[in-house]
Amino acid sequence: MRQKFKKLKTKINLRKAVPDYLLLTIGSIILAINFDVFLAPHNIAPGGTSGSAIIINKFTGWLPGITMLILTIPMLIIGFYYLGRFRFLIRSSYVTVLYSLGIDLMAKYLPPAITDDLLLNALYGGILGGIGIGFIYRGGTSPAGTSVISRVINLKTGIPNSQVYMLIDGSVILVAGLVFGWEMALYAFVTLFIWGLVADYVLEGPSVVRTALIVTDEPESVSQALLNRMGIGVTSWTGKGMYTHTEHTTLFCALKRPDVKILTSIVKEADPRSFVVISQGHQAMGGRLR
Repeated sequence: MRQKFKKLKTKINLRKAVPDYLLLTIGSIILAINFDVFLAPHNIAPGGTSGSAIIINKFTGWLPGITMLILTIPMLIIGFYYLGRFRFLIRSSYVTVLYSLGIDLMAKYLPPAITDDLLLNALYGGILGGIGIGFIYRGGTSPAGTSVISRVINLKTGIPNSQVYMLIDGSVILVAGLVFGWEMALYAFVTLFIWGLVADYVLEGPSVVRTALIVTDEPESVSQALLNRMGIGVTSWTGKGMYTHTEHTTLFCALKRPDVKILTSIVKEADPRSFVVISQGHQAMGGRLR
């Protein structure tokens, strides 16, 4: 019985691992292509170990992929002790090796540059880099670079991870500005900014979910109208207006972006004096969403 359970558990783990490693593989290849086509040929160094490798290559001529691999070994050791032991080590090592070696191997076959326009390279370097890192995040890990250091500092000091991350990457871009010129540093900041936006988009998906807060004195009429005409559930609680000191009912519901106009029309029809706030949600799980 115990052996059957172990076999079943192994099958379940494999089913979960295969899609994850597919995402890790695709993401690593995209990052390597992005490095060879948009970043390195134009000395755009948007922070991290990749930016550091571009700077080091300028002075030493070392292969950037191997340089990245050397730089990330200490990060892997730190991550092993502080961020998940073997699960972190296996996945992050896989991404790091594939990304680093992919840079040097694919550089022989990829075009050295698609365009000489620095702005286009900065923009598409951020877009492609964000797609690649987003896939890797969805695969359950991250490259063992400055993100490891920022995460450890966050755990030890409580400083927000984003602030530490920007400080470290900003320092690399500052050095790149001294080496390649301040115009290139500005392009690197553009790449870094877009990189983060696209990575969030890939990780969380398009924000199609909206949430509605409705303050009303006709909760039954409003909630029944929404249920009957839109088929969405509503949660209510009692609140008190601190200016008038009058109690009102607050209704909450989740809906899709195209349905916002329909909801506001229904609410205003059921209670013309109601107050409605529409907010953006990243994800909705469970329950029922129209």
